[in-house]
Amino acid sequence: MKPGIHPAYGPVVFRDKAADFAFLTRSTLTGEHTVEWEDGNTYPVVDVEISSASHPFYTGTARVLDTAGRVERFERRYGNRESR
Repeated sequence: MKPGIHPAYGPVVFRDKAADFAFLTRSTLTGEHTVEWEDGNTYPVVDVEISSASHPFYTGTARVLDTAGRVERFERRYGNRESR
């Protein structure tokens, strides 16, 4: 890698305030605020709107569309095209 052109890569805490969930990882992002982590060190914190703890797909609250009902309703409305 060329020296001096890459952003600093270090530990950062990502915090999802909606789910009261935080995790420590490495990133080039930096936050304005800091937080004391469980290991006693202080890290920059980045607040995110959604994470795996609050995303509907990962929490199991995602709605499943009834595709079979949609197909049947379409066939009732417009008929079965194969009979022509």
